[in-house]
Amino acid sequence: MDDQHTSVPRVADAFGGSFDDLSPAHPIEAPGPGFPPSHVIRSSYDREIAEVKDNVLRMGSMVEAQIHAAIDALVAHDPEAALQVILDDRQVNEVQRKATAMIAAVIATQNPVARDLRYLLTLDHVSYELERMGDHAGSVAKQARKLAPYPPLKDYVLLPRLGERVAELVHGIIRALVDVDEAKAREVAALDDDVDSLYHRIFDEVLVLMREDPANVDPGTRILFASHYLERIGDRVTNIAEDIVFLASGEVEDLNQ
Repeated sequence: MDDQHTSVPRVADAFGGSFDDLSPAHPIEAPGPGFPPSHVIRSSYDREIAEVKDNVLRMGSMVEAQIHAAIDALVAHDPEAALQVILDDRQVNEVQRKATAMIAAVIATQNPVARDLRYLLTLDHVSYELERMGDHAGSVAKQARKLAPYPPLKDYVLLPRLGERVAELVHGIIRALVDVDEAKAREVAALDDDVDSLYHRIFDEVLVLMREDPANVDPGTRILFASHYLERIGDRVTNIAEDIVFLASGEVEDLNQ
């Protein structure tokens, strides 16, 4: 994996470099012991793997920001801010497509060893999960737009708190991915129980409010939809935690119990 990689074209050359609306990717630190090997970067091969990881981490930061922005738009009754969240989801999709294309190119042109191949395939799956989280954040923003004309139904019944909790989980799992930290991944996955508890509390309280007053049915339904999308983000965080556990230990575990 030394001289045989030096003559292979860079992935950036094959796919046209960075997108115009995104900052250039820079190599970042190795994610942990052996993933990929922690020796000094020696070739375009290592730089390409680092750039793939950089794009996946960028996706995580973007998704976290999208969740915060959707909740802020909800609380502020700001339909324009909510619309911007929906439009910004296209940037998450673009980074995901770029990461997938780069992963395919590295596998096709660099013939990675088994350990690196496992790492690249995991990053591909993580990018898929993050792209779906971005979609869910956009769906929350769509409900925020529809809720904007209504007065807040009991301060949105813990929905803002649920959104902040989910954003914290996304932040935590991205930090765990940086270091391939199995203990941190398990800790974040366990916190999904808090998300589920908040979701069920919102569901029960909204049902009571809807029974008490038919005028609460429309806004209550919007709150239920939004809380469901946030709960799904929590489940996808757990999926990424399972990927990190697999990378670190080689064990396949179901953490979503």
